[in-house]
This record gives sequence, C-alpha cells and structure tokens, in this order.
Amino acid sequence: MKRLLPLGSVVLLKEGTKRVMIYGRIQRQADNNKIWDYIACLYPEGNIDPNQAYLFDHEQIDTVCFTGYQDMEEIMFNQEIQAFLENQQASGEGKLGKG
Repeated sequence: MKRLLPLGSVVLLKEGTKRVMIYGRIQRQADNNKIWDYIACLYPEGNIDPNQAYLFDHEQIDTVCFTGYQDMEEIMFNQEIQAFLENQQASGEGKLGKG
C-alpha cells in the first residue's frame, strides 16, 4: 500500500507542464462519486479558482518537487488513511481511486 504525500507537497503530474500543490487527500468527485487520492491547486498561485482544482491518483505523479510538512500528527493521520484504504480493499470495494 502506498503512503500518501502530506499536504503542501508540490508535484509535477505525468505529461504535465505546471506544478500543483496538494491540499487534500481521499477526495470524492461530486458528479460521479469517484474517490481520488489527491486534490491540488496550481503552484505557486494557490487555490484562486474552484474551477482550477485538480483531482488525481498517486500513480499519475511524475516528480515530487517538494514534500510537505510532516510531524507526528501527520504520520498518525497517514496511518489512519492507510487503514481506511486497506479496509476498503478488504471489504471488496477495490482501490478507491479507480471508482
């Protein structure tokens, strides 16, 4: 099971030309209920327009340019996310991001 990047991480997506900054994890897409690993905004602009939010899965990341802040609270929360994802897989729902 992959470990998700912390908030504030800056990545370049495969075939991307502009970096994005992660500001959320395990995000449900409103129109079809698909769950994505991440939601991000343009970097360095930030979250300036809700129409410029980018949903993507971990496998779509080409380069991690910066890893966001990590402390014990982040580490513990990431473990909770992993437990949730493993529970979803074990219950037969498969990988969340491929909804």
